[in-house]
Amino acid sequence: MPSGSHDYDLVVIGSGPAGEKGAAQAAYFGKKVALVERQPHLGGAGINTGTVPSKTLRETALYFSGLRQRGLYGIDYSLKDGLTVADFMHRERVVVDAQRALVLRNMDRHNVEIIHGSATLSDRHTVRVSVEGGGVRNLTTAVILIATGSSPHHPPEIPFGHPRIHDSDSILQLDHIPRTMAVVGGGVIGIEYASIFTALGVKVTLIEERERLVPFVEGELAARLERRLVALGMRFLFRTRVEKVQTAPSHVSLTLDGGEIVDTDVALWCAGRQSNVEGLGLEAVGVRLGKRGLVEVDEHYRTAVGTIYAAGDVIGFPALASTSMEQARVAMVHAFDLRY
Repeated sequence: MPSGSHDYDLVVIGSGPAGEKGAAQAAYFGKKVALVERQPHLGGAGINTGTVPSKTLRETALYFSGLRQRGLYGIDYSLKDGLTVADFMHRERVVVDAQRALVLRNMDRHNVEIIHGSATLSDRHTVRVSVEGGGVRNLTTAVILIATGSSPHHPPEIPFGHPRIHDSDSILQLDHIPRTMAVVGGGVIGIEYASIFTALGVKVTLIEERERLVPFVEGELAARLERRLVALGMRFLFRTRVEKVQTAPSHVSLTLDGGEIVDTDVALWCAGRQSNVEGLGLEAVGVRLGKRGLVEVDEHYRTAVGTIYAAGDVIGFPALASTSMEQARVAMVHAFDLRY
């Protein structure tokens, strides 16, 4: 039963890897848990727009391109003629649907109540939910876990509404495989999608302001990755910044700080992520936020407000599904003083 006069022991906001595992951890130890999700499907970016789609697309690209078989017995495989994005995406949709079902079954098994709607914190113990379909519910709770994830950062000067300008979410909705692509940003997401489209035979130019790829990775590994991708046809422009973006119905022109103009069918912007905290009212209840909305937490993933915890992408690096799950488990073990 919930402690004191609260409706719940725990209310989780967000159903990605952190939210799911945090809810399950507390419920496993008999806590009454509600999970609030504003999207139609559970799973967050990890299942719907991030980890699972990108990894599935990677394997699909390797399969369709024959990249693993190129050079085997002197045979050079190439991408099948007439391949459409619908063909390319089919397996991704199958995997995503299966993973969504797994999350739902996990919540059902742990008797976690699912509430679809948009959440706002009224105080340190109350979550106000504008319920999907109409109406409002005020959920009182002993503990709150913020697990709302992150979204692609949109620099204000970039025209993301144009059909040839994409971020790491919208690139999954491409209606065709382009001939050329410019990827701006050489971090984890940028290099992953750049390598996927290179495997499909797209001529990719990667533009990075820093002097190397993925700077947190050991230098020798990053250099080896770069050499391998160059051998596959990818072009790298390091220590380079995009100064101007011009769009047309048929292409995008990127003017670089050195004066070069890169004309490309599609531009993919990977300018980092920002935390999904808008509308939650965190600062009003005392939760401290950092750059791009990052929720500040201590070693137990507790915020400046003792009853409110946060885990996953919403707190920043490393922003991986596996670490997000463990952060949420650690948070709940601390919040409820569990034997774990």
